[in-house]
Amino acid sequence: MTPQALVIAAILIPFAGAGLIALTRWNRNVREAVTLITALALAGVVYVILGDVMEGRAPATGAFEIAPGLELALAVEPLGMLFACIAASLWIVNSIYSIGYMRGNNEKRQTIFYVCFAIAIASTIGVAFSANLLTLFLFYELLTLSTYPLVTHRANEEAVEGGRTYLILLLGTSTVLFLPAIIATALIAGTLDFTPGGILAGKASGPVIAVLLALFMFGIGKAALMPFHRWLPAAMVAPTPVSALLHAVAVVKAGVFAVMKVVVYIFGIDLLASSGESEWLVYVAAASLLIASVVALTKDNLKARLAYSTVSQLAYVVLAAALANSLAVVGGSMHIAMHAVGKITLFFCAGAIYTAAHKTQVSELSGLGRAMPFTFAAFFVAALSIVGLPPLGGVWSKWYLALGALDAQQISMVAVLMVSSVLSLAYLLPIPFKAFFGKPADNPGPTAIKEAPLPCLIAIGVTAIACVLLFFFPTPVLELLERIDVR
Repeated sequence: MTPQALVIAAILIPFAGAGLIALTRWNRNVREAVTLITALALAGVVYVILGDVMEGRAPATGAFEIAPGLELALAVEPLGMLFACIAASLWIVNSIYSIGYMRGNNEKRQTIFYVCFAIAIASTIGVAFSANLLTLFLFYELLTLSTYPLVTHRANEEAVEGGRTYLILLLGTSTVLFLPAIIATALIAGTLDFTPGGILAGKASGPVIAVLLALFMFGIGKAALMPFHRWLPAAMVAPTPVSALLHAVAVVKAGVFAVMKVVVYIFGIDLLASSGESEWLVYVAAASLLIASVVALTKDNLKARLAYSTVSQLAYVVLAAALANSLAVVGGSMHIAMHAVGKITLFFCAGAIYTAAHKTQVSELSGLGRAMPFTFAAFFVAALSIVGLPPLGGVWSKWYLALGALDAQQISMVAVLMVSSVLSLAYLLPIPFKAFFGKPADNPGPTAIKEAPLPCLIAIGVTAIACVLLFFFPTPVLELLERIDVR
């Protein structure tokens, strides 16, 4: 199969999987086997494409013109390759986890869940491999629409309300801010293609750059930059595998990926650095980063605390984009991967706690670690990775972010990163400590509560180990990111 055909196959495989999942709804074992086989097939194709990229090739498809001057096209570059690898790899693990979670909680409408999940992954790969802003925008919106049924999966009043907030904010920011930014870019630059060095240099300057940057940064609502972040906590009404999809595999990662892609390939970091028009974004991202951390401290609901943690962690990537230098680009891009692995582990653990003990509040977890030691040990490992402490992978992305801040002569941002890490310690570490060392309140003893079903534990174990491996073996990620052409 040619490289061009592989790129197309990477998008078609999960779409085909969605159809096969629907056809095999009569038998849950067959349906779930189809899900796993599809996920494995996608990962296989994505990693073959990765081999081409690492050898210096850039697989791409021809453009399909939908109207004069409007083209759909796919092209693979290192940043998109990293995002595709994250999505494809974690879909396998999330699928294994979903089997244990959905069966363990006797969730209804499981076929729809797996179908929409597959379509969401296809949309994510489309975002990752988009060759221009129009293609990215269309897959970005398809991702919103395909995840809406997942957010409202339980179909109760709370789920409907959460889904309404989710849809209004994401579609609203896209249509009111993101789409006008794309149209304005096309009119100014005469193209929407992602181009090394950007397409706006010499075409726009001063206030025009500042306005366009604001439209893009706030219009890409999936990046959850305050004040357009409310959809993310609202979406926590969804089943935990969906929360993991939102936070680690697809949705928010599509947002910060789009932010980084726009900064590197539409504006160009040289243009932003020389014009100084991104300095305001540095402070907005820093404020979002710190405020969300403080809010997380106040949340007793475990998933809500993790949701605000994600809002904070996403702001790291926006901050990296705003710093506009190659070290920050590496740090922000690496943070997409490191946060994905750490946060999916935390959500897997939250879902395991709910499945095994039906506990959702942090205040209810005292002593529970004695009944669920594996789950809370994994939570501890992932928490340390999110904080950015060795020997966990999260330390490397924060290290490069700090170097990027110093390179941009933004020493205050190094202090912001340090304060944020302390706040992360404050809202994450008490959870496993309380579980292991706290005095049980009304929790039944270890004989009454056991660990979650085996598929959940397998998934938790895999992602927790990945947090450690990314500390000792970050080189493959770095080698890929160093191929990003920032010019």
